[in-house]
Amino acid sequence: MSIDFIQKIKNIFWDFDGVIKDSVEVKSDAFEQLFLPFGVDVARKVREHHEKNGGISRYDKLPIYLDWAGQDPSAQLISEYSEQFSRLVKQKVIDAPWVFGILNYLKSNHKKQQFFIVTATPQQEIEDILYQLKIAKYFRQVIGSPIGKIEAVKILLNRYNINPNQAVMVGDSISDYEASKQNLINFTLRKTKFNKQLQERLDCQMIENFYNE
Repeated sequence: MSIDFIQKIKNIFWDFDGVIKDSVEVKSDAFEQLFLPFGVDVARKVREHHEKNGGISRYDKLPIYLDWAGQDPSAQLISEYSEQFSRLVKQKVIDAPWVFGILNYLKSNHKKQQFFIVTATPQQEIEDILYQLKIAKYFRQVIGSPIGKIEAVKILLNRYNINPNQAVMVGDSISDYEASKQNLINFTLRKTKFNKQLQERLDCQMIENFYNE
């Protein structure tokens, strides 16, 4: 599919990992590394869960993973592991490859369309990443966790008085799809090797990259 469909819509809600940066695997590696001290089986289980549940906040995943590791998922321990995870991934996300064509799309269209980022990455972390990548200026507003994606889209629709018919969520996970569905906006799935089951399940617009032939 070409990018004509999203070019015609006034407002775009972008996910980040797997849509702007090919950084899903970076986070898989980090989760696996983080839980390797608890054994190869636990680390592999953590990695597989993360890859099947992209777009969900680390704050929701870490209690599950700590429980699998036989640890009491207290608020303090979740916070400690979240900080370790952030240190492992932040620079690697910045250094990860761009999704093909996205940087040019953002540069060429940010004055014609209104762009937002809705991500499960913590707010301060995503703001730092966008700043270092020098792309923060392309987005009207960015919302990360702890605000969930469904609520984030709702907030932005109301705040900017956006007609849902003139909005699309571009994502690569079921959480992105649910955020669009719950807010009655269009959805475009960016196809990756991690969401093949989703590609089979969903009846929606799909795209591999943002290069307009």
